[in-house]
Amino acid sequence: MRTRPTPVVLASLLLAVPVLAGCSGSEDEVRAAAESFLDDWSAGDLTAAAGATTDPASATALLEQTAGDLPGAGLTAELGEVAVEDDVATVGWTATWDLEAAPEWTYEGTLRLREGDDTWEVVAEPALVHPELEEGQRLELDRQLPERAPITDASGAPLFTPTEVVRVGVDPAQVTDLPALAAALSAATGIAAEQIVADVQAAPAGQFVPVIDLRRPQFEQIRAQVFDLPGAVFPTDTRLLAPSPRFAVALLGRVGPATAELLEETAVDGEPRYAAGDQLGLSGLQRAYQEQLSGTAGFTVAVVSTDEATGDTGREIAAVPPVAGEPVQTPLVPAIQTAAEAAVATQPLPAHLVVVRPGTGEILAVASNEAANPGNALTGQFPPGSSMKAVTATALLGDGGLTPQTPVPCPATTVVEGREFENQDQFDLGTVPFTEAFAQSCNTTFIQQALELPDAALADAAAAYGVGTDWELPVDVFGGSVPRDSTGTTKAANAIGQGEVLMSPAQLALVAAGIAGGTPVAPVEVVGAAAAGPAPAGPAAGVPDALRPMMRQVVLSGTAQALADRGEVYGKTGTAEFGTASPPESHGWFAGYQLGGPQGDIAFATLVEAGQSSSAAVAVTDAFLGALG
Repeated sequence: MRTRPTPVVLASLLLAVPVLAGCSGSEDEVRAAAESFLDDWSAGDLTAAAGATTDPASATALLEQTAGDLPGAGLTAELGEVAVEDDVATVGWTATWDLEAAPEWTYEGTLRLREGDDTWEVVAEPALVHPELEEGQRLELDRQLPERAPITDASGAPLFTPTEVVRVGVDPAQVTDLPALAAALSAATGIAAEQIVADVQAAPAGQFVPVIDLRRPQFEQIRAQVFDLPGAVFPTDTRLLAPSPRFAVALLGRVGPATAELLEETAVDGEPRYAAGDQLGLSGLQRAYQEQLSGTAGFTVAVVSTDEATGDTGREIAAVPPVAGEPVQTPLVPAIQTAAEAAVATQPLPAHLVVVRPGTGEILAVASNEAANPGNALTGQFPPGSSMKAVTATALLGDGGLTPQTPVPCPATTVVEGREFENQDQFDLGTVPFTEAFAQSCNTTFIQQALELPDAALADAAAAYGVGTDWELPVDVFGGSVPRDSTGTTKAANAIGQGEVLMSPAQLALVAAGIAGGTPVAPVEVVGAAAAGPAPAGPAAGVPDALRPMMRQVVLSGTAQALADRGEVYGKTGTAEFGTASPPESHGWFAGYQLGGPQGDIAFATLVEAGQSSSAAVAVTDAFLGALG
């Protein structure tokens, strides 16, 4: 406060000034000046803020220096106590810096103000930024990233481990013939030569131009083709990578280089660095649990000399230690995942295999081969073909009143509203037990019987296994779609997995798991996570017990006899037509389960896109079960 005059002087002043308003008025003016300065600074208007100081030029330099020292940081200021004495004032304030990729930094500061001709001005001095900042000094922010927590398998072992990566790239200064270099690199890596040329030509002088990043074993396969090329360089790096290039990539996603942030521009494992994010599976658990896995960064702030030549190492004025991330445990079983990967790799066409644990819904493996979009294993929407007959049989054994022994006709063809449906190669079984029609995948039987069901019966049977559920999962799974109001030819086609029925490999594996376990459950991608949705209601009592022997017969004497020597295997094949080609193309499916195998009870669904026949999916399944032992 201003120094009060002596009582004698005060008395004389009172004769001229009835009310002493200078004290409170000055405080208000000082507060308003300080608030205006801090508001402009917080808003990023450094010119306006500096203009409210005693030395706008030096204040501008100081505030700009601070903005550079704390890049991307946002300031929030809170005013404190105001003290005024003659033409000098102080204002306490609290600074809170919202640091980029680091916790907030809060400290107490003091602004000094002087009364000018017609206003109060903030004194332009380093201490206005921080009380320990002096002339010739600046702030130095150093962020510390915590170690990224692992995504683990079902046993708790980390799935991503530090792995050596060779960065195949170009040093423009060493290039003697760019078109020839690009052509040779393209031949070895599959990256378009035109893109390599464009990248090199656009790169600033002296900059390394990445082409593709490869694990060491992959690089060694092309080493002889590229190592001696003039201009080609091969620095190494360490990345957190899964056990194999496509290890459950649709579910797990990938992580990037040293910062452990998600990989967007540079891919590893032979994928082009400019491939689209969806192709790299970047919507996986690595992204969904990024905050939990990465933890919280820490930081230190030091005061250092603005003259780097002094060698001043600085004096630390603030520090917050990093907080490590927390692991995310998946139900993935590496032995099952590895077997699934080896199996889909036997198929040149796009192939997927999803494995689920009956009774728990835990996803044990998600595999797709190099020809496939890995996302289709979880979110693909495909007609399931005759693999849908497991659901149709559920409806027929329930609402339809059939039993496995019920005699049913299986003619070569059947006509619905003028449209002819036929069995494969128009086979005709005559009248056979329902089990036999199921094992041989008789389309006409299922169409004729399903047309007698209520229109919503097929959708209800599917919903009993969770089909149609919008699962709430960290990584999306398409829950399938079966319409409730189809009639006529559409209803007939739906009964055999055509028409308007759609399914993902993951959801079909869940259907198989529900049949195997007797009690369908919601899918589980992360151990201990919230349920993905309510547990499906399950089919009518007795239906699973009746359906299981029918699925076993598919393997023993039906369309999947190639699996007869793979233990106690149950399932249903499917061939699903799609597109407008003539003759139409077809996807190949097999959905089923194995009881008492090397990895316990497992359920699975295999899809070979455009495989033309279920035999392609059966062959991949056979390779999978064989790899399990």
